Amino acid sequence: MAEKKSYFRALTIGGSDSSGGAGIQADIKTFSALGCYGMSAITVLTSQNTQGVFGIQEISPEFVVEQITSVLGDIGVDAVKIGMLFNTPIIKKVAKCMRENRGFPVVLDPVMFAKSGDRLLKKDAIDTIRDELFPLATLVTPNIPEASALLGRPIESPESMQEAAVELCALGPQGVVIKGGSLLNRASDDCMFVKNGQLQWLKQERIDTQNIHGTGCTFSSAITAFLAQSFTLEDSVLEAKKYVSKAIKAGSNKKLGLGKGPVMHFYKTWKS
Repeated sequence: MAEKKSYFRALTIGGSDSSGGAGIQADIKTFSALGCYGMSAITVLTSQNTQGVFGIQEISPEFVVEQITSVLGDIGVDAVKIGMLFNTPIIKKVAKCMRENRGFPVVLDPVMFAKSGDRLLKKDAIDTIRDELFPLATLVTPNIPEASALLGRPIESPESMQEAAVELCALGPQGVVIKGGSLLNRASDDCMFVKNGQLQWLKQERIDTQNIHGTGCTFSSAITAFLAQSFTLEDSVLEAKKYVSKAIKAGSNKKLGLGKGPVMHFYKTWKS
């Protein structure tokens, strides 16, 4: 009897988006589209749609950990993505769990704000994310507002993006990608710095669409999916950038809801 092959296994730890465009729903769609078996540990439930976030119900920190350990103790993982954690108690419990279970890459997307501008992380938890999770992360993927909050200063130019990437990388992770879509008018260029490597700019012309809900979640979960398949860190980021750009373009002419619609995660298989 032939030996059974295993799945590439990816776990997302983050918030649920009732509209399906971001959060763990976007993560699992991305994992599936890129050839991974996706699993989740939900930290918060959100009531939201394409126009905004209307309610947040946190899960107890103990139950968040129970979800994680249930997966790790049976199925196992090849890579983990950490997204919306919402508050300090959840952050500390997740960090403790990650310290006790090592041996796989961790992509930290320090979610603080929704595309609508709604706050998804309590202000007093910013320092906790930086202190507790940065040392455990393989890669951290903040956008401009998140990087600014983590460093306590504005980021207003490509040069300051570069400085911020280097400074954030010094806090513990192997690499940092700062997403520059909110800074550059005609481009969606990201700045990547990896320890013992060179600073790189990931160039991308801006796609004219309001359907950008979940792009940050999709990007970080795509990186996680490639890391789960043993791509190098740099190659995982580059391939994820290609994937999310194509997903945005494929969803740019679609209509869903009255606000910012989602990207098309399954553009390779869905009819346009």
